[in-house]
Amino acid sequence: QLTKPIWGSLRFSWCMELEHKAFWAVKFLNLDTSFAGQKRLSKLNELEEWREFAYENAMLFKARTKRYHDAKLVPKEFREGQQVLLFNSRLRLFPGKLRSHWSGPFVIKKIFPHGAVEVFKPGEEANNFKVNGQRLKIYKGGELVRHKVALLFYDP
Repeated sequence: QLTKPIWGSLRFSWCMELEHKAFWAVKFLNLDTSFAGQKRLSKLNELEEWREFAYENAMLFKARTKRYHDAKLVPKEFREGQQVLLFNSRLRLFPGKLRSHWSGPFVIKKIFPHGAVEVFKPGEEANNFKVNGQRLKIYKGGELVRHKVALLFYDP
């Protein structure tokens, strides 16, 4: 098969030379083409085994990480009248690194079964609003530290 000439007026010498070099390389290296095919097939099977091994290890790692993460989770249980802090996720132009994202404290007025919570600010009972319960955390008391940043610009 390697020595079979390809007939064509312009391609003949180039193809014969290419096939001659390929045939010479096979003979020089004393290669057996059937053995090379078997070796390549065994390498492909070995790669498939490694892929399955990696997939299995990834699944074990994922399960172990999930178990660890779930053990660290603490469920939030809110009650009416409890004080909470609200996470403020608005984008700002200059947010400031030391500024707290938590605003409040707010008081819980009503808890809905689908996870929403109705809250109000103490002293402003008329301004009730609903928020997602995931944006709240229990307020444990104490003064909230609020850092303010002042940028002073002078003309040169």
